[in-house]
Amino acid sequence: MAGNVELLSSVLAGAKAEGRAALVGYLPAGFPTVDGGVRAVTAMIEGGCDVVEVGLPHSDPVLDGPVIQTADDIALRGGVKIVDVIRTVGEAHAATGAPVLCMTYWNPVDAYGVERFAADLAAAGGAGCILPDLPVEESEVWRKAAEEHGLATVFVVAPSSRDERLAKITAAGTGFVYAASLMGVTGTRESVGREAQDLVARTRATTDLPVCVGLGVSNAEQAAEVAQFADGVIVGSAFVKRLLAHEGDLEAGLAGVRELAGELAKGVRA
Repeated sequence: MAGNVELLSSVLAGAKAEGRAALVGYLPAGFPTVDGGVRAVTAMIEGGCDVVEVGLPHSDPVLDGPVIQTADDIALRGGVKIVDVIRTVGEAHAATGAPVLCMTYWNPVDAYGVERFAADLAAAGGAGCILPDLPVEESEVWRKAAEEHGLATVFVVAPSSRDERLAKITAAGTGFVYAASLMGVTGTRESVGREAQDLVARTRATTDLPVCVGLGVSNAEQAAEVAQFADGVIVGSAFVKRLLAHEGDLEAGLAGVRELAGELAKGVRA
């Protein structure tokens, strides 16, 4: 069964045709539970997310901040497995028809088996994989498996990436490019916004792929700001926070997630 890379591309192109950025949400699988996580991802899409990334919880998530680390820890203590991650992708996609990707570090994919992971993710209806720690130079085995199964391979670029490096990364990727920037950590908010805008411009100079920005966006105002220069706005920690704020009350957490998605959806359309 082919994957949904075409669906991902058409949804991103559809947002562009509407003159807006796409809203991309993120949640780790298994948080707060496996079943609760499926419902939360579904709620994000129902609330207004165009695309969702389902994280594969990792014991050492080097690129994730403390909020997502907390959620990963809850999921891992709950016993989440790779099959649960793939099930989350599949059930959320089946319930909504939206493109759902898996975001994962490379080690679990390697351990599970590259061909097996690609085949299982595609069979579940997954749109692709975001692999933040897989160097392009070492990605050929994965890219071949992904292409065979109709999956996008999304690579991450950063403000520190030089232009020739950006060109190498974007030439190897499919689906979209994930432009990573850290709001409020690497400088003042204003300067980080400029850095992200510069990264998007430099990335677009190397590719026709949409460029989506993960920037620590947490509200509609920030989403509107990033949407002015990016093809997609990626939000993760803010959704996790909504669920953490209602720990023990899943229904209230789901309502919070749906509400935030609606606010952010208005932001990207502002």
